[in-house]
Amino acid sequence: MPRLRYSEPGDHIESRAPVTVSRYRGITRLNHWVTATSLILLLLSGLALFHPSLFFLTGIFGGGQVTRWIHPIIGIVLFFSFLLLFLQLWRLNLPRPEDRTWVANIGEVVKGHEEKLPELGKYNAGQKFVFWAMSVLIVVLIVSGVMIWEEYFPALVSIPLRRIAVLVHSLAAVAIILVFILHVYAAIWTRGTISAMTRGTVTGGWAWRHHRKWLREIAGRDRKGPAE
Repeated sequence: MPRLRYSEPGDHIESRAPVTVSRYRGITRLNHWVTATSLILLLLSGLALFHPSLFFLTGIFGGGQVTRWIHPIIGIVLFFSFLLLFLQLWRLNLPRPEDRTWVANIGEVVKGHEEKLPELGKYNAGQKFVFWAMSVLIVVLIVSGVMIWEEYFPALVSIPLRRIAVLVHSLAAVAIILVFILHVYAAIWTRGTISAMTRGTVTGGWAWRHHRKWLREIAGRDRKGPAE
């Protein structure tokens, strides 16, 4: 919850502690990092199996046979980890009227003129896009992955359908890699964002600039926030 710190008469302004706002609980951050780690491991193991020139990446996992075995196991971990994240966050990622305005004025966002845009809740339209794109692509990957998992499901689908599933799986993998890169880039580009998933908090200034509606909601519940 946001807190303001006031200095006593005679105190130096440098001694004031910065205002921080709680953004993510520990369980949410753990979910996020398990999901992110799973995605990275799937990227490396998937690329290792994708083309002979990348086979050297199997060394990370202990060889080709281990890589082939562990890749779908990590995929299951990703699915259930993201499922828990989805259950926690899906309502906050539903479309809102202000999202349309945010997208229409994306140029102002890039320029850093967010004061010209509507006040936003916990997530902007870009973050919501990443969330829903990840949700859809992970479902596609797990379904197509099971269809081509011959070790445990050798007779689940016909050979022609399995070949189609391989193609769909590959295309979905490329798409989720691009979405993941977009997510990481946006987190780095928007200064102060990464601390939300490392320490669980953001500064009051960050919250006021990027998600003012969300900050007002928190301050309204807390009755001691900077928005009062």
